[in-house]
Amino acid sequence: MIGTLVPGLLAILIAYLLGAIPFGYLLTRLTTGKDVRTEGSGNIGATNVLRAAGRGAGAATLVLDLAKGYAAVWIAAILTDNSPGWMADAALAVMVGHAFPIFLGFKGGKAVATFTGAFLYLTPIPALAGVIVFVITVVGTRYISAASILAAATFPLGVWLIAHPTWNELLAALIAAAIVVYRHKENMTRMRAGKEPEFRWGA
Repeated sequence: MIGTLVPGLLAILIAYLLGAIPFGYLLTRLTTGKDVRTEGSGNIGATNVLRAAGRGAGAATLVLDLAKGYAAVWIAAILTDNSPGWMADAALAVMVGHAFPIFLGFKGGKAVATFTGAFLYLTPIPALAGVIVFVITVVGTRYISAASILAAATFPLGVWLIAHPTWNELLAALIAAAIVVYRHKENMTRMRAGKEPEFRWGA
């Protein structure tokens, strides 16, 4: 671990800065001139970009947010010779970057896509299982937020059962899931009040 300290810390810094790139904000600005933070839910993630700027920008945001999560862990793997601990830390750092981006005054998104991308590299089979849970829940409820919460909440169990993880990976999965669920606290309040908007594939 000592031998990988400097590259590991570098990997975490890179992961945070990658996560902090606000693709949803930038794409909405470029395509519509709007500030996505003043539209809909105010979130910079793909769902709100879809509502504010249309399908193309929403899909591009989803892909780019997934990609930055994946890339952060991939870079950490290269820099630290596949150290599970540093890779797990990078997965969390890229999520923190998305949720609290330095480029937007530390007010970012809910980190669902970035979380998924990071763990598609770190624990791919459980991450794919989480995607399946997400899709089934969206189809059944039409609530992206409910799907995100359920997929995140069940993800650590999937990691434990499927991946036979290291303690670093399991702890990272637990913390990552907690971040996603916590970031949806306002959505949970709206769902209880019956005010959460349903998902529609369109602007």
